[in-house]
Amino acid sequence: MADKRRVLVVDDDPLVRETVEDLLLDHGLEATVVEDGESALAVSAEQEFDAVLSDIRMPGRDGTEILPELRELRPATPVVLMTGFASIDSAVESMRAGAFDYLTKPFKADVMLAALERAFEFRELERENTRLRRAVERTSSFGDLIGQSGAMQEIYALIRKISGSSSNVLITGESGTGKEVVARTIHFTGSRAEAPFVPINCTAMPEGLLESELFGHVRGAFTGAHTSKRGLFEEAHGGTIFLDEIGDMPAPLQGKILRVLQDREIRPVGGNKTVKVDARVVAATNKDLRTEIAEGRFRKDLYYRLNVIPVAIPPLRERPEDIPLLAEAFLRKHGGERHPTLSADAIAKLTRYGWEGNARELENAIERALVLAGGAEIEPADLALETGEDGGDFEEALLGEASRRRMTVRELTDRYIDRVLEETGGSKSEAARILGLNRRTLYRRDERGGSAEDVAED
Repeated sequence: MADKRRVLVVDDDPLVRETVEDLLLDHGLEATVVEDGESALAVSAEQEFDAVLSDIRMPGRDGTEILPELRELRPATPVVLMTGFASIDSAVESMRAGAFDYLTKPFKADVMLAALERAFEFRELERENTRLRRAVERTSSFGDLIGQSGAMQEIYALIRKISGSSSNVLITGESGTGKEVVARTIHFTGSRAEAPFVPINCTAMPEGLLESELFGHVRGAFTGAHTSKRGLFEEAHGGTIFLDEIGDMPAPLQGKILRVLQDREIRPVGGNKTVKVDARVVAATNKDLRTEIAEGRFRKDLYYRLNVIPVAIPPLRERPEDIPLLAEAFLRKHGGERHPTLSADAIAKLTRYGWEGNARELENAIERALVLAGGAEIEPADLALETGEDGGDFEEALLGEASRRRMTVRELTDRYIDRVLEETGGSKSEAARILGLNRRTLYRRDERGGSAEDVAED
């Protein structure tokens, strides 16, 4: 048997309390009655209700005064206000502040019960939405990371495992895959989340300036050093320093970073004293560091110091199931809550594209589409992708997918024919000309339900 709906009734008039309580009990509901606002807040702090039915005008703190606190205590619990004609303005104002509904006294029993039924339905919908949001978050996002592919699930699981660790991390992946987002997620979901996260790009400045930024300098260390300055390792004390594009760090600095990792201390430029630092190092690169080591451009000992916990981010083209989720996130970011939606054809186009620039390129494409879209839906024509034919990466992406999935020649042919038909707007004559097929072959393909059977022979 389902649990009874529970209603909190708040009214200073004992006759109203008794009448409403009897009505609720007669209709299979459970009622708790109190006579003032303070009592309502006290009981709400201890118990959860499916709805609150509260008078507005009461001695002490009235219904409008306790509404914000009720909403803060139980944000998912709808509040229905009861009011006389003289305070309708107050009721309307309270609804703007978060009340679910209001009843004008005197009211009939069926009117009150109908209002409560709407409140129950609203609460159940809120509960379901919360459950769905949590389910989606568990499977398609983690921190600021977005993706439901198996590869992303493995990354989420790894980050959870290392959340209590301070071991160094090396993140690898192509440009635009979101290495800094992974680094931030590692920091802000870990035990150092309350301490600073300090990022620096190792390719963005000359060697001398980079050394000063990392380790700081003392006054007079070089021309223009009028005051002493703390370095980023000190700024990140207790937290995380993110060394982006570590593979481009000059060789002399690599040795100094190695000493920091070994000794946990730094020496400011121009200084003669060392400073102890406690900063977790998360580094990232889009280079193959083993190749860099073999060719003498990166220190092997530094690589092993950094690569305690490796995190490899696959390119976007290898996880197409993540593309719609990322696209939706970028739509919200750049288009707000009332952003246009992506049509099914637009999603299909995004999923087929090769994304050489990975998530960064996808974000640019979505931002551009928001400007170009003329209506409430983004169509394929609004997605002005980099190269004229939908991105020259289609061939590479299709062949890569065919290889990974071990597609048959028939499946591969089907995909290509579908692509050409889309590009020709469904014109079988034009598609047949491009494909070098007889037009009747494409009509026969339709009759077979879109199968490419015998096409090769035609």
